[in-house]
Amino acid sequence: MRATAESLEGNKVKLRVELDEVEVERAMEETYRRMAREVRVPGFRPGKVPRRLLEARLGSGTLRLEAIQAALPDYYERALVETETEAIAPPEIDITEGKEAGPLAFDAVVDIRPTVSVAGYDGLEVTVPVLGVSEEEIEDQLTRLRRREGRLEPVERPAQAGDHVTVDVVGSRDGTPVPGLELSGYDYEVGRGELGEELDAAFVGATTGQEVHAEAVAPDGGTVSYAATVRQVSEEILPEADDAWAAQASEFPSLEALRADIEARLAERKRAAVRSALRDLSLRALVGLVEDEPPAALVEAEVQRRLQDLARTLDAQRIPLSQYLQAVGTDVDGVVVALRAESVDAVKADLALRAVAEAAAVEVTEDDLDEEIVRAATEAKRPPAEVREQLERGGSLPALRSELRKRKALDLVVTNVSIVDEEGHPVRREELEEPAGGESTLAASPSSAEPGADVEAGAREAAGTEAAETDVEPAGEPAGEGSES
Repeated sequence: MRATAESLEGNKVKLRVELDEVEVERAMEETYRRMAREVRVPGFRPGKVPRRLLEARLGSGTLRLEAIQAALPDYYERALVETETEAIAPPEIDITEGKEAGPLAFDAVVDIRPTVSVAGYDGLEVTVPVLGVSEEEIEDQLTRLRRREGRLEPVERPAQAGDHVTVDVVGSRDGTPVPGLELSGYDYEVGRGELGEELDAAFVGATTGQEVHAEAVAPDGGTVSYAATVRQVSEEILPEADDAWAAQASEFPSLEALRADIEARLAERKRAAVRSALRDLSLRALVGLVEDEPPAALVEAEVQRRLQDLARTLDAQRIPLSQYLQAVGTDVDGVVVALRAESVDAVKADLALRAVAEAAAVEVTEDDLDEEIVRAATEAKRPPAEVREQLERGGSLPALRSELRKRKALDLVVTNVSIVDEEGHPVRREELEEPAGGESTLAASPSSAEPGADVEAGAREAAGTEAAETDVEPAGEPAGEGSES
């Protein structure tokens, strides 16, 4: 087989494929064997019908056309590999020679990934939160520590923000109580909004024995009516923040030392959050350089991949689709719309990283590939040779190489990105480094404050490789991709 590729306008390529008569005859012989097993001819067992008799009954032209149609997908896939063409949509095939006899030739016009412009990728700027720790943040953590030893005392005055109320709550729709929206003797902190802003606001000013009412909009658009009886209003009494309390509540001898430790912990938590989010922020900035809309074929393929991932996740957790839709407050069409928006950004990220890799002449060495295979094998607790063999057998090595190339491209973007805080001040990379000792002290002592979760850039793994990060993660590689592009 001989295959050549010719670039056309509009991100298309025409493949010209030629096969000699010997290859066509091989395909006809395979088709004859298959049809001999399927066609019933009196006097012959299945699979024993002579070819000449089969051709006489069906017509030699029918057998040839059947053979060509059956073999075309394989010829086409081989042509993609031979010409190093990566198609993103089904081809338009036109048989130009050999339909009836002789050598076979056909043209296949295919869509390929466009090359997008990422001019300025090496001078991007990202904005991160201010790294400094405010007095308010320190006081908030001290308050959290004090509340561990706080107590509640009943009061006769109206409830205010920060008070606790003991309540009975019933939620109903059209006069019918809603299962799961009934609470009895529930301790609730006014101002936290855990029961919804509407009911929370109704508790402010309420007194012991009073019944309050509120209405809220449910995720499906309906109205839920709440009736709550306040059994008790209590004030939270906290210990005095002084040296004696600090020594009792922590390993530090004084309030000043505890405050200094909290400040250090919060500062490192902020640095860690920025370190974790930097790749995602850099990728978002890179995506912002892509002005062209991505091909619909790539977007739709990514939407379908994400729908399949969602279906597998729900199935694994045994969550019915209807329950999931109710929880997120949308319908199937709403999910598809949301996934399509995510998919557009994901495809743009994929195209942008490929463009950076091409512009910067990023290469993936055999050592890089071996290292990734060893990493995947270690995680799977399997021999590296077995993992490599599986990737080769499934035709996944080119896709793995492509993912590694994109990862290297993102590393390059992150290395060159400029960082400023929300106040416009430059942030030096040295300011983001971990303290000498390695792991942050934020996870230490049980008396430490709990400032909240880090901002993390998620990483998706496919075919034993980590795809670049997160809300705008690049689109997944096609399964069994024939070549790196």
